Amino acid sequence: MEENILKLSELRPGDRGIICEFRDSDIYIKLMEMGCVPGETILLEQIAPLGDPISVSVAGYRLSLRINEAENIFVKLNY
Repeated sequence: MEENILKLSELRPGDRGIICEFRDSDIYIKLMEMGCVPGETILLEQIAPLGDPISVSVAGYRLSLRINEAENIFVKLNY
C-alpha cells in the first residue's frame, strides 16, 4: 500500500486526511450517504475513552463511527 495511506482507525485526534477508498462493500452505501466519499477531507476529532466509537468531521458534519467501520476507510494523510 502507498506510503501515507492508513486506515481511518489508525489516525490520532487532530489528524486530517483525504478519503481514498473503502474496503467493505456492506458499509459503502451507508458511509457515502453520510458524506464519506472518496476525495473528501476527513478530520479525526475524538476517540472515546475505551477506543470506540470515534468522532470525525467530514463534509461539514460531525459523525460517530465504530472502529470496525473506520477500519474499512482508507485515507491519505495531509500534513
